[in-house]
Amino acid sequence: MRDTLGVLLAGGAGERLFPLTRDRAKPAVPFAGQYRIIDITLSNCINSDLRHVYILTQYKALSLNRHIREGWGTVVANELGEFIEILPPMQRVSKSWYQGTADAVYQNIYSIGSEEPKYVLILSGDHIYKMNYALMMQQHADSGADVTIATLPIKPEEVSSFGVVEVARNGEVTGFEEKPKETKLRSPFNPDMVDASMGIYIFNTDILLPELIRDAEDPDSKHDFGHNILPNILGRVKMHAYNFVDENKQKALYWRDVGTLEAYYEANMDVAGVTPTFNLYDKSWPMRTRPYQYPPAKFVFGEPGRTGMAINSIVAAGSIVSGAVVRNSVVSQDVRVNSYADVDSSIVFSHVNIGRHCRIRHAIIDRDVHIPDGTVIGYDPNEDKKNYFVSQSGLTVVTRDYSVYENPVSPEFLNRDVPGKPVNVGLAE
Repeated sequence: MRDTLGVLLAGGAGERLFPLTRDRAKPAVPFAGQYRIIDITLSNCINSDLRHVYILTQYKALSLNRHIREGWGTVVANELGEFIEILPPMQRVSKSWYQGTADAVYQNIYSIGSEEPKYVLILSGDHIYKMNYALMMQQHADSGADVTIATLPIKPEEVSSFGVVEVARNGEVTGFEEKPKETKLRSPFNPDMVDASMGIYIFNTDILLPELIRDAEDPDSKHDFGHNILPNILGRVKMHAYNFVDENKQKALYWRDVGTLEAYYEANMDVAGVTPTFNLYDKSWPMRTRPYQYPPAKFVFGEPGRTGMAINSIVAAGSIVSGAVVRNSVVSQDVRVNSYADVDSSIVFSHVNIGRHCRIRHAIIDRDVHIPDGTVIGYDPNEDKKNYFVSQSGLTVVTRDYSVYENPVSPEFLNRDVPGKPVNVGLAE
């Protein structure tokens, strides 16, 4: 791994996670109470002994940059030449913002070249999984491959969301289709499944850099690894697949793209469960994040009808459940749930105050929101739509616009059909 440079793509807008990505980058969205989504991939890097990492940011990256700087800068030994470095768009070789995954790496080609790595490991900062990249690197070196693609088995009906890889029994990649509507390809190891790309690639540097330059000079290219780079080099270089080895050590492989509100919600609900599929408490594969100096969580009052308690839930440091009930939920840092409130099957971000007698279920409460006494959320979708964002599946998202500290915007704007457009309200990040 000393000869490997990790390049972590963390600049996506995450439009399908709107409104959680209205003011922050997708990798900066909180996860499991005290983490950010990007912490999962960075923890994999550290646990895999990958200590040279560039993080390419772009979209609304203030909170993401601050999180990485204050939480990850000291994890590696700078005096030994190790680094976790943020690279914002510098327009050194282009006058535009990143046009695709390949273009993002191309625009940082001088920074990559200056490190003189033998291998470049391309990663994404918005997936939930546990993976030892050193095992993939070992296979790459042993096989003599020029490019290695990490793959996992999926059902044929799911192929429209993935790059589909045709793999021979010796592991060599013989075909690649990016997000086809359907495919006849099947895994040689399981005829009922399809081998899908995880968006994790290892390139020999002497292969990657010329291909990035060639792609950048193609005016018809989408400048994307899946659409362009991989199909274009197929057959010209030795390309192998690496079958995902899950360090989560569960019966089923765990890899989640939390790119939609529903997928994000379900992943959080899983970690709060009695027997979560994704284990945060595995000491052999620790999850790291930015440390915060908060006191321990506290649960107060034990009177009939006014007992502070949390059941099947995660409650992060600094939070106080005061005579309220929290069930099947994820409560982030510095949250106050006041007396007689009931919070069920919800995700509550940091610095939220939930007033007395509130009833909240199947909802996501963004940070810095104040919920007035007696507020009811998640019980009547039609009523919720008057004040909050409600997804097609009925998940209610309450943003900071409805706190006492900010001016609200109209519910019609929050429920517009085309998400992701910039909005000039409240505090960014």
